[in-house]
Amino acid sequence: MSLLSPPPRLLMGPGPINCYPRVLNAMSTQLVGQYDPVMTGYMNEVMSLYRGVFNTENDATLLIDGTSRAGIEAVLVSCIEPGDDVLVPVFGRFGHLLAEISERAGAKVHTIEAPWGEVFQPEQIEDAIKKVRPKVLALVQGDTSTTMLQPLESIGDICEKYDVLFYSDATASIGGNPFKTDEWKLDAVSVGLQKCLGGPSGSAPITLSEKYVQRVRQRQHVEAGIRSEQHADGLGLRIRSNYFDIPMILDYWGEERLNHHTEATSMLYAARECARQLLDEGVENSIQRHKLHGDAMLAGVKGLNLRPFGDLKHKMNNVVGVYIPDNVNGEQIREQLLHQYNIEIGTSFGPLHGKIWRIGTMGYNARKDTVLHTLQALENTLRRAGHQLQSGLATDMAFDVYAKQEN
Repeated sequence: MSLLSPPPRLLMGPGPINCYPRVLNAMSTQLVGQYDPVMTGYMNEVMSLYRGVFNTENDATLLIDGTSRAGIEAVLVSCIEPGDDVLVPVFGRFGHLLAEISERAGAKVHTIEAPWGEVFQPEQIEDAIKKVRPKVLALVQGDTSTTMLQPLESIGDICEKYDVLFYSDATASIGGNPFKTDEWKLDAVSVGLQKCLGGPSGSAPITLSEKYVQRVRQRQHVEAGIRSEQHADGLGLRIRSNYFDIPMILDYWGEERLNHHTEATSMLYAARECARQLLDEGVENSIQRHKLHGDAMLAGVKGLNLRPFGDLKHKMNNVVGVYIPDNVNGEQIREQLLHQYNIEIGTSFGPLHGKIWRIGTMGYNARKDTVLHTLQALENTLRRAGHQLQSGLATDMAFDVYAKQEN
């Protein structure tokens, strides 16, 4: 076998995307021991940095070692006890994921569904909460399967009114769209690095309110091999997962540094640098950058005589869905882009599989040159496949978006 030498792909799909160079450099940094004061210092820095990313004062802000799905599972399995009622509004693939993980944790799951390409109104969620009276509301903010962004601003007040824990998966949206944990009264949030944060998949930042922490501390358990006389278990049912047991993980990240697992050091370095990159740019600046290049891509695909998917009032800044024209083979176009131009765009799932492409502008790839290069390559590929379009119009329309910003 030879040394790793992947082709120089430009990842313009719904994620993962190309990493920021700073993040790649951080990942090559030498390891230190997990209880080295340098390492625990980095862990404390990560907690502080991600409070800025999440717009929160939550003390319990840390990393779950694993992909973004690990963060979802840790949050849900730690707070759900068998028989708990959980409400999941589903408007795409990842709502179904939250429902499945909740079911596996023993919950009685209730779903409401919106057509793919739409989002929920607050009153729809409140009506369902009044009917179900759930312990937890689990809601995706940005679902890349549909490219839609669910408004969360009013949901926290509703959950507070009915004493419901409010959890959101913001993996696909944070860093490129507004997210205000404390202002919106969220109790738990989990994300991943591989979207607008510009890192690799493999670390899941989370933030937890004091209300959430108090609830899960009732299920506190300390392993027999490390417990001492001062440790006392909670009165609630033991959390079914050891690896995703949030009270145990909090003890590891907290002052006691009670052993739980060996921290994934290189991924912690990556997560730390993702947060530094975002905060150095400024969260609002990053959101506006994602909106600018997302708007340019949207204008460009319209210039290719392609029809955008879904309710554009609720489209994420960082990804656009596009109907595949009837007269072209969607997978063949993606294959040609990949092998002739080294550009990857995405297809979708479920009822949208084979019907739309998903084109991302996120993280390191939310740039003018990547937008223009993708539009040019897509124009040439579509034209050669027989799709009717006006040559040069796509990039002209993207340039118009940039010109308005510059003026």
